[in-house]
Amino acid sequence: QMALVEAGGGLVRPGGSLRLSCTASGFSLDSYNIGWFRQAPGKAREGVSCSSYMDGGVHYADTVKDRFTIFRDSAKNTAYLQMKDLRYEDAAVYFCAVGGAAYVCESAPVPHEYELWGQGTQVTVSS
Repeated sequence: QMALVEAGGGLVRPGGSLRLSCTASGFSLDSYNIGWFRQAPGKAREGVSCSSYMDGGVHYADTVKDRFTIFRDSAKNTAYLQMKDLRYEDAAVYFCAVGGAAYVCESAPVPHEYELWGQGTQVTVSS
């Protein structure tokens, strides 16, 4: 079975850092676009960042630009989202997902462009 598993969520203070991971099994991440999304209670799921497997391009939502970084480790078949300077509004369940090359990563990712999703990992920001 093809699957994605997120890890690395937890409790951090405002201004702190956290690294989320997304490990793939049953397929290679090198052949797919990667998207990171988040959803807070009562809110719609929003795109955070994406990474194109075709040209290596990346994109970030304006709310996280210059604070978050997306990257891959091909040897571990794992994608990451490095988060720094975390704020209260960053608290949410974070999901990773993969999609095909039919879509480009030139703007914040849209959920319907991604086909396989992980279960999510909780990020809590509290003082």
